[in-house]
Amino acid sequence: MPVVEDPGAVEQYLASVSEPAQTTLRALRQTLRELMPDAIEGMSYAMPCFAENGQPVAGYFAWKKHCSYYPHSGSILSALGERVAGYNQTRAALHFPLDEPLAPDIVAMLVEAKREQLAG
Repeated sequence: MPVVEDPGAVEQYLASVSEPAQTTLRALRQTLRELMPDAIEGMSYAMPCFAENGQPVAGYFAWKKHCSYYPHSGSILSALGERVAGYNQTRAALHFPLDEPLAPDIVAMLVEAKREQLAG
């Protein structure tokens, strides 16, 4: 699904998220902005997303009991194996606490893995 640039929609979503998840996701957003300064920011599958060259690279969302990071790939998390083993996860999402942002080095690793997959 293409990502349409719309930082206003992202801001509207974030404003609707309860604390402490809102602060956690804002920290993740800032990390993603620093890692991908030329990416477009918008919504994809009703969640905030960063895209490069028209392809989604990183998405995130707040759930009731955790936050999730979405690499928009069903294979990246399993390929990273032990490097993300400390987090609960599904095939498509990495879960992290509502009050604890992902470490910037983990986010950088996830972004790089997606970039490598897209360059593939």
